[in-house]
Amino acid sequence: MQGRNPLLYMALWLLLSLLTLFPIYWLFVISVKPAVDLFTTPSLFLDAIYWKNYVNVLGNETLRGYMLNSMIISSGNAVLVTVLAFMACYALSRFDLAGKENIFFWTITNRMAPAAVFLLPFFLLFTQIITFGDWKLYDTKIGMILLYCTFNLPFAIWTLRPTIDGIPKELDEAATVDGASTWQVIHEVIFPLARPGLAVTLILTWVFAWNEFLLAATLTSFNARTITTGLSEYVTTTGTEWGAMAAIAVITLIPALVIFAVVQRHIVAGLTFGAVKE
Repeated sequence: MQGRNPLLYMALWLLLSLLTLFPIYWLFVISVKPAVDLFTTPSLFLDAIYWKNYVNVLGNETLRGYMLNSMIISSGNAVLVTVLAFMACYALSRFDLAGKENIFFWTITNRMAPAAVFLLPFFLLFTQIITFGDWKLYDTKIGMILLYCTFNLPFAIWTLRPTIDGIPKELDEAATVDGASTWQVIHEVIFPLARPGLAVTLILTWVFAWNEFLLAATLTSFNARTITTGLSEYVTTTGTEWGAMAAIAVITLIPALVIFAVVQRHIVAGLTFGAVKE
């Protein structure tokens, strides 16, 4: 350990950081170039910034509607998934359920298959089976919120369970002895201590729902269409507007980057909570 050169490790981490950030930088470069410059000899550096791609995208009322849909669907799904995962993890951690380890493993199996496998079943559910008169789940925000629970809830349970397991059961017992009900234990004991893990779960599920493309492109048409699916509208028979697509991609990245930058400390705390036990 003492023979390691700190400058070498710093240079290595700097190189890895540059390699990781380069695609984002290149995406931004494409987004601020006119169409003519994109098909000339590529340059890593910007001579001038062409903001018209962003002006066109942000001035598009349809795309602003898609962004609002993304905010509603992602936030609604993140809150619902976090609440359900919290209650599920409490039950798996505190109650002696028969086969609970099998249940815990079964939940993650939903994440093992690619999303494309579920396209046809969900399409039939949304258009033919779950209908009330003329109303269908297809192209609705509530439908997309519930749909993303299928994939985000198993991940949330696996992420949150170490946090709940890391809270000593003796605290539950002490609160119960003092006369607290189960709901009071959950609200006044477990919830405050589990906040770092809950924050991580909420943020990650929000990002997953925000970035999802395949299911949103298939199961929405206009009313619940998300900002990520807006990329496909710039691929037409007359050509592809690479600059506008890059601008949308950069705009899509901004909320996630801001959230991670603001709560980075809480993310690290939540991911490591309960990782070390005596």
